[in-house]
Order: sequence, then structure tokens, then C-alpha cells
Amino acid sequence: MKSSFAAARQRVLAVLGSLSMYRLVLFALIALAVIALVLSLLGVIVSPTPLELVASFVVLAAVISAVDAVAQRMLRLPWRIESSLVTALILLFVLRPGVEPAALLGLAIAGAVASVSKYLIAWRGRHIFNPAAFGAAVVSILGAFGAFDWLGTSSSWWVGTPVLTIPVVILGLAVLWRTEKVRVVAVFLLVAVATSVVRQAVQAAQFDIAFDVWTALPFAVLQSPFLFLGAFMLSEPLTLPPRRRQQIVVAVVVGLLAGWPISIAGLFTLGQERALLIGNLVAFAFALRGSVRLVLERRRFVTPTAQELTFRAKGRVRFLPGQYLELDVPHRRPDARGTRREFSIVSAPADLPTLRIAYKNGDQKHPSSYKRALAAAEPGATFAVTGTWGDFILPRGEQPVLMVAAGIGVTPFVSQLRQLQATGQQRDVVLVYVASDASELAFRDELAATGVRTVVFTRDEPAELPAHWTWGQGARLDAETLERSVPDLADRHAFISGPPRLIADLAPALQKARTLTTDAFAGY
Repeated sequence: MKSSFAAARQRVLAVLGSLSMYRLVLFALIALAVIALVLSLLGVIVSPTPLELVASFVVLAAVISAVDAVAQRMLRLPWRIESSLVTALILLFVLRPGVEPAALLGLAIAGAVASVSKYLIAWRGRHIFNPAAFGAAVVSILGAFGAFDWLGTSSSWWVGTPVLTIPVVILGLAVLWRTEKVRVVAVFLLVAVATSVVRQAVQAAQFDIAFDVWTALPFAVLQSPFLFLGAFMLSEPLTLPPRRRQQIVVAVVVGLLAGWPISIAGLFTLGQERALLIGNLVAFAFALRGSVRLVLERRRFVTPTAQELTFRAKGRVRFLPGQYLELDVPHRRPDARGTRREFSIVSAPADLPTLRIAYKNGDQKHPSSYKRALAAAEPGATFAVTGTWGDFILPRGEQPVLMVAAGIGVTPFVSQLRQLQATGQQRDVVLVYVASDASELAFRDELAATGVRTVVFTRDEPAELPAHWTWGQGARLDAETLERSVPDLADRHAFISGPPRLIADLAPALQKARTLTTDAFAGY
């Protein structure tokens, strides 16, 4: 059952991987807004009305897009309409929609504040606060004071209504599955719901009211914004720390504060968006290293279909072997996958300030707009990296390890093995390397120099294999073949980097390892 779930998960990832993370979030929010509008037209959702929804979104989208366009022009950054629309849609669900002039003005102020915060409250390209949460918090706090009580909107989180629960769960799960944040948000939900139930019990005791946990629990799940907050706001990559355990800490902090809002001076409560902002500060403390700039020095083909790019880092870069970076390549008319992609880092920390990534050329007839732009980049071109992330990291100690790589998926293992070699560490490692044919074995010389035992699966036999390399005799790698090739698999910590479909095929065998860590990619 466990292996079946892992296989199904990887197949879903293969489908979701056709969209960039940012585009997927936008489409999910658009779908949710359309569902809410239809339910409002049918009278299932009484408030907000259809007119309030449409008018509020138009104002939010117009203001945020205008402020973003001006700011990005001043800073010579590419205009990101996706980012503007995502912020507008989140605020639509967080704030109280309206059609009165005061309400529309309040929405416009919230949108402008949210947009400005992306550029003024940032550190080396990294958002310190979730923009939508910051805009909503500012308007709500201002409205609590007499001088601004004319503002016609404040945080209402009307998205936390039972009729939207199923759409939020389905669409939110698609986003979390794509971003691999299901576990992090699950921790947040458990903490938030449990805290909310305890809070309801305490309040019932204070007022001598009968408490029923089976009433309190559905209320916490179905009539709160926890699901939306977790799926579409807490999961934002630019306000999360790089490691999963750090993300879990943030999830717990936000869950506690969201589940038990704290009153501030009797004027307003420390509600959902303010809880998230405090979590953002905790995340920022973990990820203070910020973003860097990379200057392209050279490119070379490492196989007939894969290229390596070598950069010089401008600024301090810190990463662990096996982690990845997100490279922003601005270009005109980006397609559905956007202008950002994640790349595993090929070089080891010992190689800094030189930093290398690699990618497969893919479809030559219909390449993505991103790949066309990246292919056109000349030496000297400068790119922004928002940070380094990931938990695809070898366990500490001397436990034996199995590495399974498919094609260009070998890149994080190159980084790990180079670092072991550079630091003189001895470790029992077996590398299983899958490629379509022998010519597609990238970084062969570097891997051979590490002395790691390697089993190669290609259709044709590679020429002049090193003494510690063996060929799989042209066999197709499946779960059964993997177990035969690595008899002590159950004693090893398994790591696999490759397409989701391969991970799904090998899941029955890999689940027998001591631990399993995956690094799925769906191409660019």
C-alpha cells in the first residue's frame, strides 16, 4: 500500500510539473474565484454578492498591477503580471469585498501596501512578509483606530466557509503536491485545529457553557480559513526557510497563533494574517542569507543533449550538497511555465565562488520560452537567484547510501560526491545511473574520480568503464532489477533523482530501504 501511494504521488507530480509553481497557484486561485462567483450567483454564498466580488477584484488587480509595473520599471525588473494577480486574488478572499466607495478605497490601499511591500520590505530579493498578509494586516490595524474607521474593509477571511471547503482542499492539494509542502502544511493544520479546539473548550469553561468536541472540531476545520491560509499563503516559497525542519517550526508557530488569536490592547486580535507575518519573521531568521547574483562565465555540452552552465557568484552563497537553487531568467512573452526554474547545484560548496548547474535541452522543435532565453544567454549575463533550498541531503554519520540517478538527475549526486572527495570523507556509497544510452552519461569523469561503486543502465555498453563501474547488460531498470543490483538495499539510505514516473516504477523496491528521499523533476 505504501509503495502504491508513492507511485501514485509521483505520477501526479509528473502531470503537475507541466506548469510552473507560480502559474499553478494562479490557475488554482482563478478556479476558486470562479467557483465562489458561481456559488454567489446561485445564492449559496450570500455574502459577498457577485457584484461585490467582481468590483473588488477589478480594483485590487488594477491597483496592484499598476504599482507593480511602476516599481519594476524603476528597479529595472521584468513586470510579473502573474505575481500581481496572485496577490489580488488572495486579498479578494482575505478582505471583506464591497462596492461602496469607502470599501473600494480600503481595498485599493491594501493592494497598494501589499505591492509596495514586495520591494521595500525585502532582503536581497527575498520577501520578508507575505505581501497579501501584510496588506490585509495594515488595513485591519488602521481600521481599528478612530482616525481610519472610515475604511470600508478589513480582514474577514470569508473564504473560510463550509461550501468552499472541498474546492479549497482539492485546489490547495494540487499546489502543495507540486511544491512538496504537503507535510509542512499538514503540521500547520493539525496545530491550528487542535489549538482552536482547546481555545473553544477554555472559552466554554469560562462562560460555563457545555463543550462538545465533535461540534468544535468541524467548526475549526470547516468554518475557519486554516485550509486556505496553509495551502495558498503559508506555502509561499519566498517566505519559507530552506530546510524542512525549519519549515516545520514556522508551521507550528503560525498554527499556534492562528488557532488562538491574541487581542492587542483590546483594539484588534492577532488573527490569521498577523499570525502568518510573525511566522514570516521566524522564517526570515532561518533564511537570512538572502539571494545572490550569478554571472555566466561559460557553457559546455556534458552530453549531446545536456548543457552545463558555469557561473561566478556575486555575493555570499551558502548551500549544502544536494540542494537546489531557483534561477530567474527574465524574457519577453514567457509561456505557461514562467521565468523561474529550479536547478540542482552540480558544484560542491568547496568549489565556491564557482557555481555550476546543468539542464537537458529537451524538445528542440518546441522548446519552452525559458529554455530559449537561457540558451541565448551570453557570457557576462547576470541572473538573480532567490536562494537555495531543499532536503535532498545525505544523512550525517557513516551509514551506507544508495544513489539512483536518471540522466541529468545525477547533478545533486555530483555535488555530494565531490564534497565528500574534497573533504576526504570515506563513505559506503553505491550509485545506480540510468541513461538512454552511453553518450548520455553526464559528468562521467568526475564521478569516476570519486571512486564510488557505480552500476550503469544504458541500452548500449559504455566503452572503457572504470574498474569500479559495471554495466547492467542492457536491462531496463525496474524494482526487481534494482533489488538484484543492490542486494543490501534494505541497509542503505536511498536517494533518487529523476522523472516522477521512474520514481513511481522503482517505489516497490525503494520503500524497502532504511529511508527514502526523492528529488523529482518534470523537465523545463
